[in-house]
Amino acid sequence: MSRARVARRIAAGAAYGGGGIGLLGAAAVGVVLAEVQLAKRSVGNGGEHAAPPRADGRYGWGYADRSDGADPLRFAMLGDSTAAGQGVHRARQTPAALLASGLAAVSERPVDMRNVALPGAMSDDLDRQVALILSDPSWEPDVCVVMIGANDVTHRMPATRSVRHLSAAVRRLRTAGAEVVVGTCPDLGTVENVYQPLRWMARRVSRQLAAAQTIGVVEQGGRTVSLGDLLGPEFLANPRELFGPDNYHPSAEGYATAAMAVLPTLCAALGLWPEEERPDVSRREGFLPVARAAAQAASEGGTEVAAAMPTGPRGPWALLKRRRRRRIHTPDPSPLPR
Repeated sequence: MSRARVARRIAAGAAYGGGGIGLLGAAAVGVVLAEVQLAKRSVGNGGEHAAPPRADGRYGWGYADRSDGADPLRFAMLGDSTAAGQGVHRARQTPAALLASGLAAVSERPVDMRNVALPGAMSDDLDRQVALILSDPSWEPDVCVVMIGANDVTHRMPATRSVRHLSAAVRRLRTAGAEVVVGTCPDLGTVENVYQPLRWMARRVSRQLAAAQTIGVVEQGGRTVSLGDLLGPEFLANPRELFGPDNYHPSAEGYATAAMAVLPTLCAALGLWPEEERPDVSRREGFLPVARAAAQAASEGGTEVAAAMPTGPRGPWALLKRRRRRRIHTPDPSPLPR
């Protein structure tokens, strides 16, 4: 069965209450059991799991005098350990801080950032995180980034349940007036100490979940950016550089790679990134049925999928874009306390 068809089935099950489509088939469990135990002993032994650094605060404070009195942009980060910045030691190295700094540089406005991501979180924790972000009526987010999915795979959460929780979170944030960008499930087949056949299966189910996440998010009015294949080959080729001390979470350079992929979509969601009038055919951009766009994006990191035409002969359509990434140099990467 094609990845697009599987993703469509998972998303449909999430929308209509199905729960029988799992990320790991029961028949495969016995085959990979020994590899799972080996991976558990090998991964994470490079250092203690210290709490990620707190990066909340105001970024781009130097733009305050140039913003014509405009209020700071409000940016929220939600998700798991990757969103929290697990594995680095400095606040400015976390993806939330990198994105806040980049957003400030592009908008030339200060950015107030709040991060409620929780290491170890699965998609069913998003309800709590969204409630935290929306609990303060004086602080309504303009844009939110969500990074989630890896723990859903490793804890074998049914894919339909995973997508259902993510879709509900996006719907609540969009209803509150926030733009939403989701970095989809990373490719767990690139973890250095995971061996075959678990490596193959981890890659397969990671991409399967990422494609289904894309369908659910786009149908709720959000945008997605594929992180899996973007980080996958680079992490696999440069594990010492792009993985952190625990050999599982990204290093500072790894987080910077992910942030550069998400930043153009984050800015585009707020109307800050120049939009071409039509998709660039030379970059294999275009309008596709949402399931096909989701499947293609899952296979190529840095690919954005956003809603386009509401319906077509094969259901909703989406715009698939491969935005050009560029590193944003910021004068003040550390936040001011709020």
